[in-house]
Amino acid sequence: MGRVIVLGNAGLDISLSVQRLPDLGETLLGHDVRRAPGGKGLNQAVTAARAGAEVLFRAPLGRDAQGSEIASVIAAEACLMFHPHHFAHPTDFSLLMVLPDGENSIVSAGPCAAAFRIEAAGAFAAKAESGDVFVMQGNLRADSTQQAMEIASRRGATTVFNPAPLWWDAKSLLPFCDIVVTNRGEAASITGMSDPTEGSSALCTLGAKVSIITLGADGCVVHQEGKTRHFAADPVEAVDTTGCGDTFCGVLAALLAQGQTLDDAIIRAQTAAAITATRRGAFAALPSRSELLA
Repeated sequence: MGRVIVLGNAGLDISLSVQRLPDLGETLLGHDVRRAPGGKGLNQAVTAARAGAEVLFRAPLGRDAQGSEIASVIAAEACLMFHPHHFAHPTDFSLLMVLPDGENSIVSAGPCAAAFRIEAAGAFAAKAESGDVFVMQGNLRADSTQQAMEIASRRGATTVFNPAPLWWDAKSLLPFCDIVVTNRGEAASITGMSDPTEGSSALCTLGAKVSIITLGADGCVVHQEGKTRHFAADPVEAVDTTGCGDTFCGVLAALLAQGQTLDDAIIRAQTAAAITATRRGAFAALPSRSELLA
């Protein structure tokens, strides 16, 4: 059984519920303010560990109270070894605005993620071995991300890339991706194709071996070896979709590292993501270890 190796970000999530998104120049009142550790890298690493994988996780943190708070939360997770890289910057954070139907919009600030250099990324990726699943997102710099993906791929790990947020061109990384996971909007931004079936094929044409486009309540579309398939989602009453993609990626990576087939891993990852959609918040909504192992 391989390990899940996650290189990404960790930060503080501040979420509030709003009736709608503000217009330009407008101030709205929000409610139900929540504060929790977060970041796509952290969420995916924690979920993978709760799904039963041995996880190595590295993320940049500030030397501040928020960084210490995040590190202490991660330390409480079983099977998760955290390797922080400290900077003299404020710890990264995200502001999440959650609409009544559960959909959300997110604004992130990542001074630590932006400062994480190519040398540190490459050194951590060199820990990957054949049988491991190496996971990255879009929070770090493009050059650091590509360096790590290239090294992990050369070392024989299965590489999983979740290119969110999209703040640089992800196309050049796709040839180093065994699996790329995007949502509908991210796929359209990368490929220029709004139709998920066409988009999933285009992601593979650009270099990925397998592309997965998550579609929320509509499940996901998977393209592999010239064929496109649709996987239905578990029907639930969603209250907040924040963190669903991270849950999906974390569980997918964990099950692949444990030797599950891609199809089985996708089915179970969608079930886990559906659990997250029924709860408010991101970190607080991640399924527990007992729920995932069940």
